[in-house]
Amino acid sequence: MRIVLDTNCLVQSIAPRSKYFPVWKSFLIGQNTLCITTEILNEYAEILERLFGTKLAEVVMRRIENAPFIELITPYYQFGLIQADPDDNKFVDCAIAANARYIVSNDHHYDILRQVDFPRVDVVSIERFLQLLLS
Repeated sequence: MRIVLDTNCLVQSIAPRSKYFPVWKSFLIGQNTLCITTEILNEYAEILERLFGTKLAEVVMRRIENAPFIELITPYYQFGLIQADPDDNKFVDCAIAANARYIVSNDHHYDILRQVDFPRVDVVSIERFLQLLLS
């Protein structure tokens, strides 16, 4: 399954003791494919460094950049579907360009996507995605 992972969910899933670690692990073992863009990578690096320091951020970023089940996507169109927080649009555009099954996010700004018929983008919380993984 092709997935776009919002930064808030990446942060929750990378620690081996985290309840959500199976989400992160699913990308490392090929159960799912993580779709990313350069913009998303930059945000991941920035937030990880701010929260955990340079060393851990570098380890996680190296893992992402070298993992075989990570796909770099180049969106050629910006849909601008989220006006409340335009920075979230990079995840939406990636999901559309990648034909991803879900955006995994706990951010309420994505709720607006439920009102958009085309292009259709499904958003699930990390909790729901974990349930899907474990079922």
